[in-house]
Amino acid sequence: MKKYYVNKNAQSNGDHEVHHAVCPYLPSLDNRKYLGEFHFCDAAVKEAKKTYPKSNGCKTCAPTCHTS
Repeated sequence: MKKYYVNKNAQSNGDHEVHHAVCPYLPSLDNRKYLGEFHFCDAAVKEAKKTYPKSNGCKTCAPTCHTS
Protein backbone atom coordinates (compact mmCIF):
# COMPACT_ATOMS: atom_id res chain seq x y z
CA MET A 1 0.00 0.00 0.00
CA LYS A 2 1.08 3.56 -0.66
CA LYS A 3 0.63 6.68 1.44
CA TYR A 4 -1.37 9.35 -0.36
CA TYR A 5 -1.67 13.10 0.08
CA VAL A 6 -3.80 15.82 -1.48
CA ASN A 7 -2.50 19.25 -2.34
CA LYS A 8 -4.33 21.87 -0.25
CA ASN A 9 -3.73 24.42 -3.01
CA ALA A 10 -5.81 24.07 -6.15
CA GLN A 11 -4.25 23.99 -9.61
CA SER A 12 -5.17 26.74 -12.08
CA ASN A 13 -8.13 24.61 -13.25
CA GLY A 14 -9.44 24.21 -9.68
CA ASP A 15 -8.27 20.62 -9.15
CA HIS A 16 -6.61 19.50 -5.95
CA GLU A 17 -4.05 16.91 -7.03
CA VAL A 18 -3.61 13.61 -5.21
CA HIS A 19 -0.03 12.31 -4.94
CA HIS A 20 1.65 9.31 -3.36
CA ALA A 21 4.48 9.81 -0.88
CA VAL A 22 7.38 9.33 -3.31
CA CYS A 23 6.05 11.53 -6.11
CA PRO A 24 8.54 14.15 -7.36
CA TYR A 25 5.66 16.66 -7.35
CA LEU A 26 4.56 15.99 -3.77
CA PRO A 27 3.66 19.36 -2.21
CA SER A 28 5.53 20.71 0.80
CA LEU A 29 4.39 19.68 4.28
CA ASP A 30 2.43 22.92 4.72
CA ASN A 31 0.56 22.43 1.46
CA ARG A 32 -0.56 18.82 1.73
CA LYS A 33 -3.10 16.82 3.67
CA TYR A 34 -2.51 13.16 4.48
CA LEU A 35 -5.27 10.93 3.12
CA GLY A 36 -4.14 7.51 4.32
CA GLU A 37 -2.75 4.31 2.84
CA PHE A 38 -4.46 2.81 -0.19
CA HIS A 39 -3.75 0.04 -2.69
CA PHE A 40 -4.96 2.15 -5.61
CA CYS A 41 -5.21 5.86 -6.38
CA ASP A 42 -8.98 5.77 -7.01
CA ALA A 43 -9.64 5.16 -3.32
CA ALA A 44 -7.28 8.01 -2.41
CA VAL A 45 -9.03 10.39 -4.81
CA LYS A 46 -12.40 9.35 -3.36
CA GLU A 47 -11.09 10.20 0.12
CA ALA A 48 -9.72 13.55 -1.10
CA LYS A 49 -13.11 14.46 -2.58
CA LYS A 50 -14.59 14.42 0.93
CA THR A 51 -12.61 17.62 1.59
CA TYR A 52 -11.97 18.90 -1.93
CA PRO A 53 -14.80 17.84 -4.27
CA LYS A 54 -12.71 18.73 -7.31
CA SER A 55 -9.81 16.34 -6.68
CA ASN A 56 -7.84 14.55 -9.35
CA GLY A 57 -4.91 12.14 -9.55
CA CYS A 58 -1.45 13.45 -10.33
CA LYS A 59 -0.51 12.96 -13.99
CA THR A 60 2.91 11.63 -12.93
CA CYS A 61 2.32 9.38 -9.93
CA ALA A 62 -1.38 8.51 -10.33
CA PRO A 63 -1.98 8.58 -14.12
CA THR A 64 -4.89 6.14 -14.01
CA CYS A 65 -6.74 8.64 -11.78
CA HIS A 66 -5.77 11.74 -13.75
CA THR A 67 -8.83 12.98 -15.64
CA SER A 68 -8.12 16.65 -16.36
